[in-house]
Amino acid sequence: MRILPFVQLGLAAQLPFHTTQPPPSAQMPTPEIDFTLKESSDALSPRDMLTLPRPGAPLPNDVGDLALVPISTYSFQDKKAHKSLSVVALDDGSTYDIPLPDGGDAFWLDSRTIAHVVTKDDTQSLYTIAIATSPLSSDASSLAGTFPITTASAFRYSPTAQRLVFSAYVYPDGLVETVKEQDAAYENRGNSAFVYDETFERQWDTWIGPKNKALVGVSLAKDGEKWVLGKDYVNALRGSGLSSPVEPFGETDDYDISQTHIIFTAKDPQLPKAMHTRQNIYTVTHDGKDLRQLTSGDQGATHSPVFSASGDKVAWLELALDGHESDRAKVVIYDLKKDVCFTITEDWDRSPDSIIFSPSSALLYALTGDHARVKLFALAVPPTPPSSTALTTRPTALTSTGSLSGVKPISGGRIVFARSSLTSPNEAYMLSGLDAVERDLVAGTDVQENATTLTRLTSFSSPGLQGKSLSPGEDFWFKGTAEGQDMHGYVLTPPGFERGSKGKWPAVMLIHGGPESAWFDQWSTRWNPNVFASQGYVVVAINPTGSTSFGQNLTDGIQEEWGGRPIQDLLLGWKQILQDYPEIDQDRTVAAGASYGGYAINWIQGNPELGFGFKALVCHDGVFDTTYNGYATDELFFFNHEWGGRPWESPASETLRKYSPAYTVSKWSTPQLTIHGSKDYRLPEVDGISVFHALQQLGIPSRLVIFPDENHWVLNAGNSLKWHYEVFRWFDKFAGATLEYN
Repeated sequence: MRILPFVQLGLAAQLPFHTTQPPPSAQMPTPEIDFTLKESSDALSPRDMLTLPRPGAPLPNDVGDLALVPISTYSFQDKKAHKSLSVVALDDGSTYDIPLPDGGDAFWLDSRTIAHVVTKDDTQSLYTIAIATSPLSSDASSLAGTFPITTASAFRYSPTAQRLVFSAYVYPDGLVETVKEQDAAYENRGNSAFVYDETFERQWDTWIGPKNKALVGVSLAKDGEKWVLGKDYVNALRGSGLSSPVEPFGETDDYDISQTHIIFTAKDPQLPKAMHTRQNIYTVTHDGKDLRQLTSGDQGATHSPVFSASGDKVAWLELALDGHESDRAKVVIYDLKKDVCFTITEDWDRSPDSIIFSPSSALLYALTGDHARVKLFALAVPPTPPSSTALTTRPTALTSTGSLSGVKPISGGRIVFARSSLTSPNEAYMLSGLDAVERDLVAGTDVQENATTLTRLTSFSSPGLQGKSLSPGEDFWFKGTAEGQDMHGYVLTPPGFERGSKGKWPAVMLIHGGPESAWFDQWSTRWNPNVFASQGYVVVAINPTGSTSFGQNLTDGIQEEWGGRPIQDLLLGWKQILQDYPEIDQDRTVAAGASYGGYAINWIQGNPELGFGFKALVCHDGVFDTTYNGYATDELFFFNHEWGGRPWESPASETLRKYSPAYTVSKWSTPQLTIHGSKDYRLPEVDGISVFHALQQLGIPSRLVIFPDENHWVLNAGNSLKWHYEVFRWFDKFAGATLEYN
């Protein structure tokens, strides 16, 4: 009975603004209004967020006393991202900064030598930097050699093999030495046409050309006191038809090296890449011989292949279903000596993102989403069974808050990693005491309480966040549409928020994309809940059906249900928040989402009877016509799995018709801002333009923002600042702090 007023309010709030014939003013650009983003000492403004240092994950040296942390800091004064490298002493957290005016990748060659790869003036070179301790300092860089290409990336170095392996784009001949010559010929071919006989023709934000990624090796060793990069490059994948790392996001997490071999994941070359997710795991010697496939060829995607320290075992993450990119990832171990493959997480209803062996190889560490956090888990490596089988190893969580990335075990029972949260960007941390954890897990006993110690090593963001009133996020739970499962969300309150101030605060519901993703206790520079809170809004971020880190059934529950169960979950969570937070002014509520979240905005727009009651909406790169998306998106496998078939097949075609926002336009009425990137090939910009055209023809207050140079995300800092300005300007116009409230 108590939800009835909210339903009535929602219907009243979304009565049509338009008549049968839109007024002439609907064809005119929306007039500017006086609006400025809130910037104050206690508020995290968009500009504050964008100018904070952006540290990467710490990379420790081989003896475990120093780590490298790459940092990028954007300046609006010169409109540049300034790159640097922080050398962190792991014993006391002291740092030494090395400016990198030309950017570039950096990694360790030995305990006191850094390799720095720089691309400048159409040349890519490798320099070395010697590091001293007592105090921390560095020598001037020294040139070790120049690459014959400019696309070398994702570097791994083996000190014992004195071999550098990296990823690079090569032409079908597989030779790095001919790339520049062929690049020149291709650029001067006399036309700009791309011609395709199969998919992918474009992916993410790039039209696919004639080159593929390869794993290339070259010698790198000391000659006296000087490091020298070799001249003989070996493409270990040449002639195999394989490409690795897997585009568009694969990097060093797609391969690993030992003293003699490379292990990597690559798309199955026999299958159309846009319609299948199947990736196989392979090993190959550094000289490109003895290529061996380790997977059965009857699985889905694979990720995070790693060698044990001794090189006798490998492990990787494997999804069972081809075509399902968000299937549960199981941990697979392959004993190379015994030729036995076995899984160890058969009954664990979580999906690790990455894995790595402990130095002794007795444990595997897994970064895994769990209840909207990314935690570190430890799993004992069981003895190799006599034949391939499925085992269950009990995972033990070693962290409980925030979101971790870039885990690297080091000697002395320690691990270093980056950790972020809703209140902090990445900082470097160290977890110690893991020898005792390993002893207990190998013995099959419970890990002793307080066995580990967590130490924060860096505070790169502390000066920029000093005095900022940031909400850590409050978990809330409610009964959703999943049978017997509690649903989760975060609430973040703005600076100055006080309980008891009834009806004072506007609120925004943020809807995550994916759709198989989640709102985590994690920092973001694209959708940062504390930036929304600092502009004066109570922020509600709900993890509905389809969200990850709460079990595979909930993740899979969105399939063929885009406008069904997830939307109902959002509504149930929203109603509970309005009930639990009387401080929210229900006449000043808004919603925003991107990707699937943008779809949800368009669906809510066309279904006012749901009763959300939003006064304004923001859709970023969202689906308008589900059927069109099935033909136009780059990764066809995703669509075909989500909707149960191809767009012309039954029952997919009926489900698409049922849940397509394109067929609800006659019920649209809420003011909406639509934003789209022209280089978004996942959800092409015609979706956003179509939404805007419909709104304009209906006479509904609306605005379109196009970023011609952005993809599915907004990455350029200047564009991001404009994005935030337009979003908060739109909210303020219909529900913001400048409006009077009762």
